[in-house]
Amino acid sequence: MNTQKFEFVSAGNLLSGFVDTPADGTAKALIIIIQGYGETDVAGRTSYYDLRSHFTQLGISTVIWDKPGCGQSAGKFDADQPVESSAAEVQDAIRQLRKSPIPGAHKIGLWGLSRGGWIAPLAIAQDPDIAFWISVSGTDDKENFPYLLESNLRIEGRTEPQIKQLVGEWKRGFEITSRGGSYTDYLAATQNLRRDPFIVYLSGGKDEDVESFEMAKAQFLSGAFQVDKKTGLQIYVTHFREMLARVNMPVLAIFGEKDRNVDWRKTMALYAKTIGKNRRASLNIRAFPDGNHNLQQAATGGFREMIEMKERHMCDGYFEAMETWLRTNVLT
Repeated sequence: MNTQKFEFVSAGNLLSGFVDTPADGTAKALIIIIQGYGETDVAGRTSYYDLRSHFTQLGISTVIWDKPGCGQSAGKFDADQPVESSAAEVQDAIRQLRKSPIPGAHKIGLWGLSRGGWIAPLAIAQDPDIAFWISVSGTDDKENFPYLLESNLRIEGRTEPQIKQLVGEWKRGFEITSRGGSYTDYLAATQNLRRDPFIVYLSGGKDEDVESFEMAKAQFLSGAFQVDKKTGLQIYVTHFREMLARVNMPVLAIFGEKDRNVDWRKTMALYAKTIGKNRRASLNIRAFPDGNHNLQQAATGGFREMIEMKERHMCDGYFEAMETWLRTNVLT
């Protein structure tokens, strides 16, 4: 494939990445790759190179860029960047692409991992000309940490009473934060949780400081962060179910059945009840029994295993599933 630099401006930041085009210089479509949570380094880590190569071999161009403050992108990295801001980046990139002579830009689709499952529908809601969407390890609309915590604590060897206690402490700590409680009360309510070896591993040994606590609390009290009354969990995208129901395009949803980060069963059911019921859409779902959150072959699917993998192999049939779907739904 041919790789060239791609830059565009979003929220005043010059964001930098790459556009890959098929070697023959022609393309039938273009896929924007929406990355998951955390810092990015597209150039330094040759991020998603296998995925990009498979798409270009199929005759599809790809575009990927670093988040603000990462790689060669300007701005300041925000680990908690609002999904609305990330969706605005996608929209700004599309506007730039449609003004360019990049092969495939006449038919733009989205590929999104994890939180990309929030970002893609937000972008689609703003741009009905987006042609298709591949969702990998997508999410429902709410905070997913209790699932991650419970699933991983079980893998880490905690007993069921211990899991119940630790998950309960997280919920109590979240309740204190979201309802405007004190930092002292938060520390008292989460004593065992914060000392648990898995949480220490997950946080890199850093405890939540008072500044972070107060900042989060202020967001809830101002209404910037909202809580679902039924579940007590934070809502990341309001009216998400209705948004999904209006996705009028072909959608491929891929899940790993050993995903211990995101409750894939809940998301799969949500997609089926929304996109799957829309006569103007088509929904295909693939679930891989040995797949973790990144669709890599896994023994447990646990967070620690995913981070510490020495050899990473994608699930057998993962790339082929996307290629078959694209040939049928996009390249025809």
